[in-house]
Amino acid sequence: MEVGEGKTVALVGVPLGFGAGQAGSELGAEAMRASRIRGRLLSEHILDLGYQIKDLGSIEVKRPEHIAALTDNPKYLAETYATFEIAVPVIKTSLDEGAFPVILGGDHSIAIGTFAGVASHFNERNKDVGLIWFDAHADINTPETSPSGNIHGMPLSILLGHGPEQLVNLGGFAPKLKPQFIAHVGGRDLDRGERQRVRELGLKDNFFTMSDIDKRGMMACVEDAIAIASKASGGYAVTFDIDMIDPRFAPGSGTLVRGGATYREAHLALEIIAEHGGMRSFEIVEVNPLLDQSNITVELACELVISALGKTIL
Repeated sequence: MEVGEGKTVALVGVPLGFGAGQAGSELGAEAMRASRIRGRLLSEHILDLGYQIKDLGSIEVKRPEHIAALTDNPKYLAETYATFEIAVPVIKTSLDEGAFPVILGGDHSIAIGTFAGVASHFNERNKDVGLIWFDAHADINTPETSPSGNIHGMPLSILLGHGPEQLVNLGGFAPKLKPQFIAHVGGRDLDRGERQRVRELGLKDNFFTMSDIDKRGMMACVEDAIAIASKASGGYAVTFDIDMIDPRFAPGSGTLVRGGATYREAHLALEIIAEHGGMRSFEIVEVNPLLDQSNITVELACELVISALGKTIL
């Protein structure tokens, strides 16, 4: 029996890139769709695993008509909110219909809208949903702590109920995520304000940094992350920022930090999660084809999607 037999993947792109400070991540979704891994498209690999695919295309993005001022904080709030109002029902409906959303970003601000869609589905069923967040950065700033005003540095904070009111209350309820159900893996570049917020919110034990991974190994850290996120009654979502991986293996991202996970550590993390079976959606973000080298980051992102869906070596 194939791992995906009897299951449907809802494949959706969210090509929003203006939440980041550098252009290009808005091209990531289409690049992943069009790229060939060992001569085959991502969709063909998903079908090989036994899944059916419901391709929802890419959602409409409300693009800015002006360039944000350096002092704007947060930047492009109205356009971000308008885009996520479109994204929420797309993700929610796919779950309502029994599909497994696979979301191709886009910068990491999209997690505000996509996770709001996941949480809305479970909220209607009086269930909580957890979240495993793979990232080099904490993404837990607020406008008060953000040095840039870029919303891609704020999504985790917004999901926890802190930040611009429109985004916090997206979907009509808040918070989308309870702090006891969040696990963050791979952090190695946190702002001073973010470190303070992690401590103030009591989340230090929910963060598994690269130092923890160095000391304990990826397997132990991911298993602990799963234990935290799976305490939620509805299971958990996974969002994966490609900059969690070391730039040697994934140079095509806008916020690179040396000292990240290796190629195999990244695959191992998602193989463990797939084997566990509690994941309710998977998202990959911050793939920037304009900064890539020989398409290796785009191809790696596609490979990670396949691992998250259950591909194994044997």
